[in-house]
Amino acid sequence: MDEGKSVVTARQRRGAVSLLLAMVLLGVFPLDVLLPSFPALAEHFGSTPADIALSISLFAVGISFAQLLIGPLSDVIGRKGLLLLGMTISILGALGCVATSDYRLFLLFRLMQALGCGCFVLSQALVQDLFEGEQRDRLRILMVTASGLFISVSPLAGTFLQAWLGWRGSFWVFVALAAVVMIKAWAFLDNSRPAHSGARLGFTQSYRRVLGNFEFVGYWLISAFAFACHFSFIVISPLIFMDQLQLAPYDFSLILLVYGAAYVVGGIVATLLSRRITPGQQIIVGLSLILLAGLAMLYLSSNFVLAPATVLIPMLICTAGTTITRPAATSRAMGLFPEAAGTSASAGSTLIFICGGLISALISLSTANLQSTLGYSFMLLSGVALMLNWRISQRARVCEASAIGGD
Repeated sequence: MDEGKSVVTARQRRGAVSLLLAMVLLGVFPLDVLLPSFPALAEHFGSTPADIALSISLFAVGISFAQLLIGPLSDVIGRKGLLLLGMTISILGALGCVATSDYRLFLLFRLMQALGCGCFVLSQALVQDLFEGEQRDRLRILMVTASGLFISVSPLAGTFLQAWLGWRGSFWVFVALAAVVMIKAWAFLDNSRPAHSGARLGFTQSYRRVLGNFEFVGYWLISAFAFACHFSFIVISPLIFMDQLQLAPYDFSLILLVYGAAYVVGGIVATLLSRRITPGQQIIVGLSLILLAGLAMLYLSSNFVLAPATVLIPMLICTAGTTITRPAATSRAMGLFPEAAGTSASAGSTLIFICGGLISALISLSTANLQSTLGYSFMLLSGVALMLNWRISQRARVCEASAIGGD
């Protein structure tokens, strides 16, 4: 393990895995599960669904702001206390959302919930702290797989929660899950603080240090572009399946379940590949699959009538590529500054949020032919990512040659 780490027992590792998976679940739960409750929320607050959608945007802004502070701070004072504090704040925010009947107070409590959820950025830092080598790589594959699966099943879960418990149901379930995370964090994390002197830099200096490294930014951009392909599909999938193909919400949820199953298969493939090829080769394989998915999407959109299969088949290929690419790129990026894992995770997560949000927004503007736009986007994003990976490899070879020459 890295110098300065405390000894981690097998029991702590097992508990940490369940804690990290619970954090991944809670990271998507407050957004996607609430979508089926938009009409009920609008009726309760006497507003419109568009007004309720503002709470989603506000939530994303709150998380982005919070994680920028939490990551570097955790490098100085440790992870456990910040995680417990964040969960407490998010629970109070969720309870406030349930209790209020005023729309403005609802937005305020949603922002409070989001600020608490910013602590989920610590999941990547905890992986770096508690695991090493192949364990890190396999765990990151598991987390990416679980994230895609949770996102895929969230709309269906939200539909059932709305039917059984009303719009407050998702908030009550969030409170219960957040309480589980708090208990696990209290039981399996210790109170030790990072021992690295490099972690004592100020916020600005810490971010300048990691973001000034070409390899670090390059690997996180590769991960961000792969994520943007997945996230763009999730964002525009209601437009394709419900608006254009006129599928019922329940049928749409079942289609996303199939998409989620592809994440499981992709995770298995990524795990097998991680034992046989290097992370750099995994990135090339994954990005090549995303490029192939773009080509398949364009071919099917040009030669066949729009149907669920013509969209799902390329997306299954893209999902496999995303699941292979992201863990490998993230591990390479996080390994560059192990003494500043919190800052590294915050910087990388912010890049992913920005890329995913902007790219999905641009794709959603092309309502005329969303399928073709997705195809071109996959090809462009994977092509740029492959060039970035090639450039990083070239710089590494030059540095290695210089080091050998200097000796």
